[in-house]
Amino acid sequence: MQTRTFGYARVSSKSQFEDRQLLSMEEYAILPQNLFVDHQSGKDFNRPAYRRMLRKLHKGDLLVVTSIDRLGRNYQEMIEQWRILTRQKEVDIVVLDMPLLDTRASRDLVGTLISDLVLQLLSFVAENERISIRQRQADGIAAARQRGVRFGRPNRMSEFSDAEQIIELLCKQKISMSQACSLLDVSERTIYRWKAAALQAQESV
Repeated sequence: MQTRTFGYARVSSKSQFEDRQLLSMEEYAILPQNLFVDHQSGKDFNRPAYRRMLRKLHKGDLLVVTSIDRLGRNYQEMIEQWRILTRQKEVDIVVLDMPLLDTRASRDLVGTLISDLVLQLLSFVAENERISIRQRQADGIAAARQRGVRFGRPNRMSEFSDAEQIIELLCKQKISMSQACSLLDVSERTIYRWKAAALQAQESV
């Protein structure tokens, strides 16, 4: 059976773009129908594009990703998905920024061991980074609550828990625009509008 090549890209929110990831895969000449992109967090693998791709993958296929954190950020689930892909489905994986994670070149016992060890280390680092970011955000939100900060005119922001605190963290440059979009699952335009309202309210105090 001829090897089919698939590409998977992921960005954390709808306001971000996957172009850079897809450009880095160009040398593999992946057919458009074999390119899959998700616009959501890597905290788990319950993503529509990833699930569709998983159903299409068969023995001998090749999956290309730019980096291991684009595949996912949850340590335990990363290990499990890697096992499903490489051992259950018998798919090869190429991680472009980590040559050691090219299963085509590590079919012997030692190569497989090295690949698995590198995967576990990188997955652990990726998840720790995700947990650290969430903890810093939670600390900032808790501090904002203690100060009793309330701002902004009544609007759709009231539908989101912690939205005011997240906008405050953005105003203070404690989190990025993309992180705010991801946490609230709204567009950059909406975040900009809420931020402007918040700054205006602060100036009027």
